[in-house]
Amino acid sequence: MLASGFSRKQVSLPEIDDLKFLSELSRSLVDKVHPKKVAGQVVEALCQKLQAKVCALVVELDNLGLVSSAVDRRGNRIDEFLRKERFRHWIKPLPPQVSFWTVEKDEFLLSASDYELEYVSPIHINSEVKGALIVGFESKEDFTEIKAILIDTTVQITTVSLNLSAHYVNAIDFSLSQVKEESRNFIESILDALPVSLYVVDRDYRIVAWNKNREMGLQGVPKEEVIGRKIFEVLNRYPERELWLELERVFRTGKIQRREQKTVDAEGNTKYWLISKVPMRDQKTGEITHVITIGEDVTARIEAIHAIARAEKLAAVGRLAAGVVHEINNPLATIAACAESLENRLKEGAFRDPTEAEDLCEYLSLIRSEAFRCKVITNNLLDFSRVKPANRMPIDVNLVVRASARLLEHQKRSEKISIILDLQDELPLINADEGQIQQAVIALATNAIDAMPKGGTLTFRTFSDSDRVEIEVRDTGCGIPPDDLPKIFEPFFTTKEVGKGTGLGLAVCYGIVTEHQGRLTVRSKPGEGSSFTMSFPAYKNLADE
Repeated sequence: MLASGFSRKQVSLPEIDDLKFLSELSRSLVDKVHPKKVAGQVVEALCQKLQAKVCALVVELDNLGLVSSAVDRRGNRIDEFLRKERFRHWIKPLPPQVSFWTVEKDEFLLSASDYELEYVSPIHINSEVKGALIVGFESKEDFTEIKAILIDTTVQITTVSLNLSAHYVNAIDFSLSQVKEESRNFIESILDALPVSLYVVDRDYRIVAWNKNREMGLQGVPKEEVIGRKIFEVLNRYPERELWLELERVFRTGKIQRREQKTVDAEGNTKYWLISKVPMRDQKTGEITHVITIGEDVTARIEAIHAIARAEKLAAVGRLAAGVVHEINNPLATIAACAESLENRLKEGAFRDPTEAEDLCEYLSLIRSEAFRCKVITNNLLDFSRVKPANRMPIDVNLVVRASARLLEHQKRSEKISIILDLQDELPLINADEGQIQQAVIALATNAIDAMPKGGTLTFRTFSDSDRVEIEVRDTGCGIPPDDLPKIFEPFFTTKEVGKGTGLGLAVCYGIVTEHQGRLTVRSKPGEGSSFTMSFPAYKNLADE
């Protein structure tokens, strides 16, 4: 209200243009859906209408906080315009605040001091003073009671608009919160429904996601117990340094890392897992912010592969046995002939003089050497056919190739097939299962022998290329037609006659090489032979990576 004795212009009722201003202001606020825009529109329109020095609106709204806006006579936005301590003191609930004006600059709510009079009209929301519309006039003569009424009326219009826009924003925020919550729950449901165990860690190795399947099993831990904790504290059975190296490698390289893992459950059953670590990038910066770890139970697939491998090994044993039987018949015939001759001569009373004794020694020596020869042949066959547990360790592929060549000597089926070993000295080791690598070599070599029914040359070659170790098996046989090349690694695909091939050899070989992070390639030309090359990463200590 106006202080008594204050000189002002003559008071009159609102004029037509004042009513028009209020009407247009009301219409302009209809489409303002945010309190900040309402405040900006009000102070701009009112400052221009009143030709005031400065006009500001400050209001505290539930859920939105402090909303403010201020402009000067030229329509320029003003920052840091409020005397906050003075405003907090004024807005206290008692005594109830009403409109007032003052010329005491110490009482001004605005920090500007280049005007003489400040008019403050409180904004009431839900019967509480939540803010004010503040107008600064350059001189006392610029202020009239009509302008005071206009300001107060503007406050009433503004209050309604602020309430509406605040409710609208709150409703939108609530809807967005609900949508976000529903989206988050939906994503969590998707993750929980996946038939894999999954967790996500951030750059500090803290867990930010943990799905339902990761809660189950021998090392299962409830989600609420792990979120926010470091992964090393939760997976404490896994060597911390190895886990750190795996995660750090993904953060550093941005490449997906995969490895196989074997566990034993509470009932003693062996489970096989394919563990994949996938980088997660920020869409704007491209920086790797998280690593997603996915554990897939591949027990059924691994057991099926093992079953196929055993079936192929048995088939290979059968083919090898045919060669072994033929090879063993020769020394057995010699043994039988020597034994029969000794038996007959003993019946005749021989071996009494020194000459006959020498014959006996010669016969016995021949029997012993031929029997030992049979033992070597059968032991080689048993070593290959015996089921051994998978055991990866650093191995020398030259030793594996030599052992395979010795075993294949009995399966050449023709004196016209010659075996050549071209092995590089001081070859790097590879981390592999020796039995499986030998099985792959023999599978390739057996196919090569089958491709040379009229004879030829079977060459084993080993060499190193950069950080990889290569095993090449080359023949001079009939070759592979170009149309068949894309299909040769498919299970049960074979070009052999019915009953002479299972179609599993190359498929098993491909599986073994792939499981060892290797590559299997083939070059072939019909009529000139084929060359299969297995490429394996050279062995490295994990700590050296």
